Amino acid sequence: MSTRPDFERLLRGAALRVTAPRLAVLTAVHDHPHSDTDSIITVVRRNHGAVSHQAVYDVLRALTSAGLLRRIQPTGSVARYETRVGDNHHHVVCRSCGVIADVDCATGSAPCMTASDDHGFEIDETEVIFWGLCPACLASAQSEPQP
Repeated sequence: MSTRPDFERLLRGAALRVTAPRLAVLTAVHDHPHSDTDSIITVVRRNHGAVSHQAVYDVLRALTSAGLLRRIQPTGSVARYETRVGDNHHHVVCRSCGVIADVDCATGSAPCMTASDDHGFEIDETEVIFWGLCPACLASAQSEPQP
């Protein structure tokens, strides 16, 4: 979903009022997946004018709580947001530049993996982050002269 009517339908379906800030944040996150809050604020302000930091934080919290956004926070990173929700996908993160990409489940159906000991939990989601170097950082590292 990527149009204003789609986003309006999503908001109404989640029993949230359709407001300009909510539409602006949904659009910004959809167009810039894995963005942090400051980046989202910049995009929203560039496209929709003045909006406070607190308004964006409040909208992100409401949309995440309603299940319209997913919040991820790889170790050592600030929180990031995406509109791809409900499919239990995973992520790959570059150790050098921090770029994040989606990775579909490695094997099987959600939650994709089975815990060796679930300690009595009914597991409904698995969060996996693969770490490495993205192609650009890998190429840069390989082209640097060795001491």
